[in-house]
Amino acid sequence: MPALPLRPSWLLLPLLLLLAGSAAAATPPQPFDARYHLQVSGWPDADIQHQLQRTGIGWQSEMSTKLPGISGHEMGRFRLGEDGRVHSFYYASGYSLLGIQRSYRLERDALQTWPDRQSALVALSRQAIDGNCTSDCRVHYLDHRGREERIDYRLLGRETLDLPAGRFEALRVEVTEPDEPDRRLVFDFLPRLPGLLLSVAYYRDGERRSHLTLTRLDSP
Repeated sequence: MPALPLRPSWLLLPLLLLLAGSAAAATPPQPFDARYHLQVSGWPDADIQHQLQRTGIGWQSEMSTKLPGISGHEMGRFRLGEDGRVHSFYYASGYSLLGIQRSYRLERDALQTWPDRQSALVALSRQAIDGNCTSDCRVHYLDHRGREERIDYRLLGRETLDLPAGRFEALRVEVTEPDEPDRRLVFDFLPRLPGLLLSVAYYRDGERRSHLTLTRLDSP
């Protein structure tokens, strides 16, 4: 499974993202069912399913993909606290690569300080959409093994995107690692659906190495 940030292992499934919390009164999550197409240099193209849905005590964000000999999934559960922030309480992921299988899990105790990367995707997009940080924006999250990661992000403005799923007004956000200035991610979020990815591009040494695009969207 892709492991953020900016390492080759995450490229199969850019599920991963970032962030601690967002301010109260942030844009609320809304359910959606999306499909993406992912192109990665040196790898076969992949289609990814992404769902955000309500659960009995909160929300669940899940991504999955399957190719001949390769499959992967990642799921994070979270709730919105009285402070309006995302609070993770469960995470699970796994992959199968040519018969080799791995699985990972984070329970509530491990997620008390920082969110898992699925829940953090929702949290990051909410913070960016609501403009809660305009400079020196650094965020933290836990990777699939429970290790703390950090990234910096900045808002790049609004863009109109023509995608296979339709025409959208997107909010563009650039993400970098403090110790990897030659690598960056550019996310396009849809302001009315926090957590949804309209587009994601990964650049290394000035060259685009992967590109994800939204191909289908179902939302109430």
